[in-house]
Amino acid sequence: MTDLQVIPIPAERLGAMMRDGRDDLGNPVEAWSVHGWEPLRCCLRVAEPGEDVALVSYRPFDEPSPWAEVGPVFVHRSGCPGYADPRRLPEQLRSGPRILRTYAPDGSLDYADITRVPDGEDLQPFLEDLLSRPGVDRVHVRADASQCFTYEVRAGRESNTGDGHW
Repeated sequence: MTDLQVIPIPAERLGAMMRDGRDDLGNPVEAWSVHGWEPLRCCLRVAEPGEDVALVSYRPFDEPSPWAEVGPVFVHRSGCPGYADPRRLPEQLRSGPRILRTYAPDGSLDYADITRVPDGEDLQPFLEDLLSRPGVDRVHVRADASQCFTYEVRAGRESNTGDGHW
């Protein structure tokens, strides 16, 4: 069994977006009217009606790479406690249908290991298998239909994402 490290959007990046009022593509950060299905990438749970949420463009890579795409994600707009348990998969976002994309340490996508997790299946065994493979540095968990980034998972190690608060 592989220990997992679950990584939401880093608090520093999200805090900078909110302070600057601009997302990773320079779009203004604006309120989103929550319907109650939106997966929040800051605290890794589903939004509840009435929460202060924004839809922003996010690039889940720090390094330059042709695979460093930018896509829409939902986040809290006015502060968030972050994800409390980075060694466990988030309860509301831990089952399929999902797409799992594996990346090498240089940021390149490993096309051979792209995995679709069927509806209702637990992600953990799929992630443990993928992260045990040689050359796999990280896995991006993505929505099945839209393929939007949800969170990143790496083999267990100390987190450098801060305390999650912003």
